[in-house]
Amino acid sequence: MKHTRVGIIGGGPAGLLLGHLLSARGIENVVLESRTREYVERRQRAGILEQSTVDVLRACGAGERMDRQGLVHEGIELRFDRQAHRIDFPSLTGGRTVMVYAQTEVVKDLIALREGPLLFEAEALSADPATGVVRYRHEGAEHTMTCDVVVACDGFHGIGRASMPAVTTFRRDYPFAWLGILADVPPSCEELIYAHHERGFALHSMRSPHVSRLYLQVDPGDDLADWSDERIWDELETRFAVDGDWKLERGPITDRSITPMRSFVAEPMRHDRLFLAGDAAHIVPPTGAKGLNLAVADVTLLAQALTRWHGVGDESLLDAYSETALRRVWRAEHFSYLMTTMLHRDPHQDPFDDRLQLSQLRYIVGSTAGMTSLAENYVGLPLD
Repeated sequence: MKHTRVGIIGGGPAGLLLGHLLSARGIENVVLESRTREYVERRQRAGILEQSTVDVLRACGAGERMDRQGLVHEGIELRFDRQAHRIDFPSLTGGRTVMVYAQTEVVKDLIALREGPLLFEAEALSADPATGVVRYRHEGAEHTMTCDVVVACDGFHGIGRASMPAVTTFRRDYPFAWLGILADVPPSCEELIYAHHERGFALHSMRSPHVSRLYLQVDPGDDLADWSDERIWDELETRFAVDGDWKLERGPITDRSITPMRSFVAEPMRHDRLFLAGDAAHIVPPTGAKGLNLAVADVTLLAQALTRWHGVGDESLLDAYSETALRRVWRAEHFSYLMTTMLHRDPHQDPFDDRLQLSQLRYIVGSTAGMTSLAENYVGLPLD
């Protein structure tokens, strides 16, 4: 029977960052990760960091490589009706920007900084909210660990949320999915392009000056085998097309996947000694680039609350955690919903819906208030 102050289930960016923040404050913690280190460091996920996320990583010592290799973006481009419209972030948000830096790299940086126990291939089997007892399997044997507090950062399919005795869930599934690719070709743009087209949505992003990340709206039932490289590039070219001489550069596709689109929130995010953070508590469609950033906001709140509890025995921030975190979660859910429904084409929508989408897009790019609202939400609201 091993004891630790904070048991963290999940060694993704949320769990690793929480562990690092706690260790820096002298709070003992153990991180359990069910996958191998190699898998965790190669798992492709979000790559857009809000200003607040960048600030947190810098402040905790995890920003050195990010600042050398990350790409600062001062805006995004909206494309529709074969026209391109740029949203300038600094002028609309008091100088705030976003950073393109892949989750794989954030994870590598946090693993390199890890000081306390980090067990890979340690599968959490159960977590008792009343006692703080965590059972897990590691190296072929079952183990038991007692914790003053357990934080589940184990994703949508983890055991954390399932261990909560009373949870209300809110869910919305969208009638489309994203076909995402990685390609060994320099990006065809300096900033992200969000394209609305009659054939569906498309997004041009990047992972580095030499690697492009692109997405197509597809049917959730599509088979990857039906999407050849040529078909993918042809469809991207069609949806990104604008009047002028812009050209989409093509290259070898190194990775591809189809991801369903959904929104999900679990309330509350705490029961007794068990706390939820990140995807264990909420999922957002990736259109708003909020998933990783919400996870960082969650564990930053928790680190502050656990530090106060550890230092002076004050549990007020722990008691307020769920309510405080959910305010930000629902704001991000709403923004992601607006971006998703504005840019994607529902397969069942009619010409009336088409005109509403175009009207909203024209309003945003033609109104300072509209552009400001989008920019403020995209770069991220300040942390509480």
